Amino acid sequence: MEIYVDGASSGNPGQSGAGIVLIADGIYEQHAVPLGLYTNHEAEFIATKLGLELALPKQPTLIRLYTDSKIVIESIEKKHAKNLLFKPLLDEILQLIEQVPLFFIEWKNVAQNKQADQLARQAIQKARRQNKA
Repeated sequence: MEIYVDGASSGNPGQSGAGIVLIADGIYEQHAVPLGLYTNHEAEFIATKLGLELALPKQPTLIRLYTDSKIVIESIEKKHAKNLLFKPLLDEILQLIEQVPLFFIEWKNVAQNKQADQLARQAIQKARRQNKA
């Protein structure tokens, strides 16, 4: 299974959203999830966590997760986050990863991760519309 994730914030911190795309045999899902008020890096960690939470019920034996967040990739690879804000999110992500026999994480630049980026921005717009209602 391939998972493309992106977190975005309008302001830092600001209204945030997660964009997630799941692709596997017979599966193509897109998710735009409003997150609330977070920093951009927090949104990236939350998007990663949500992507894994959406994928695991489908019982994948292999996950390739793509993100444009180098801090998320480095934290997962080192199993350590310097910023204490990220540590609880990283711990949850690592627990989710343990449930997958094979897990790979790879950096994609924004252009290669465009769909997840657009979904994250849609989630921010969705939250703004809900707040105005």
